[in-house]
Amino acid sequence: MRQISCAFGLLFAALWLAGPALAVEPISGRASVTDGDTLVIRDTKIRLHGIDAPESAQVCQDAGGKDYRCGQKAALALSDKIGEATISCEPRDTDRYGRTVAVCRKGSEDLNGWMVAQGYATAYRRYSQDYVQAEGEARTRKRGIWAGTFDPPSDWRRAKRAGGLETRPEMPKVPEPAPAAPPASCKIKGNINAKGNKIYHEPGSRDYERTRINESKGEKWFCSPADAVKEGWRPAR
Repeated sequence: MRQISCAFGLLFAALWLAGPALAVEPISGRASVTDGDTLVIRDTKIRLHGIDAPESAQVCQDAGGKDYRCGQKAALALSDKIGEATISCEPRDTDRYGRTVAVCRKGSEDLNGWMVAQGYATAYRRYSQDYVQAEGEARTRKRGIWAGTFDPPSDWRRAKRAGGLETRPEMPKVPEPAPAAPPASCKIKGNINAKGNKIYHEPGSRDYERTRINESKGEKWFCSPADAVKEGWRPAR
């Protein structure tokens, strides 16, 4: 019996000592920012857990309807927030492209949550509910992207990349429906933005090529500007 008890004791001690070695260690160091939800520490690429920021080339509209580079602004905000500080990232997962998915902190402050609360990113509900409350606060206070209008980053990626394929590394690639074809000679695009404003885009205008028509949402094609105005659409600014 003594030998059995001794063996159990040794096994327990071995497991207890091995425990910390099996734990995933935080990744700490100075960070370089790739975009509003991705950074690099010592060659380790880190995707911020539970948030989704506008893409680097993504354009949003401010409170006055003016376009601005919201993805670029998000990346600069994160970079300025971190500065030269050493940050610590707690790994949560590894995505299928080998990136570490983590919660990163500057001191005790959750940088993921800060990005959402300031309106530089949205809560990534598909993967986590951790930052839904922070998003609600940003929306209520009209901070960052919530001051104007924007496409959710995942929608923007679908529309802009790979001919309608979702290309974010951690997302499955799902084909989008082909955009509706215009009727013959009726090529003016009647688009409805996130605020519900009806705006038409004529061929050759700045946003014409990137505008997609979804007829199931009430968007439509027009044969002339007069037809669009008659039905309540206004020209794009």
